Amino acid sequence: MEAVLDLASSFCLLFGSFLCLSGGVGILRFPDFYTRMHAVGVTDTLAASMILIGLMLQNPDALVIIKLIIILLMTLFISPTTSHALGQAAILNNLRPLLDANINNVEKSTDAGDSSSKS
Repeated sequence: MEAVLDLASSFCLLFGSFLCLSGGVGILRFPDFYTRMHAVGVTDTLAASMILIGLMLQNPDALVIIKLIIILLMTLFISPTTSHALGQAAILNNLRPLLDANINNVEKSTDAGDSSSKS
């Protein structure tokens, strides 16, 4: 039984770590604030949940598990709320999302900048 718990815990911890890394890649790869915020918000919540579940499976102490459950519930409620508040603040400060036409212009200017720097 302990081997199954260790395997499940390892899976949750590794999957949570992978989601943290993919959220970091989302920050670097997506074109505007809103898509970056969405990528990080979703992966951050799920990654923290998976890591906390993995930690719960590692520890047999009931008090520690209760504390981790409280942290998990707070994370599940607070993270989406803060992402929403951040998005609302961006909208109120007139930060507009990139549309398809703007993305194409940004890609063309980036490509032009890359080719001029290679010369």
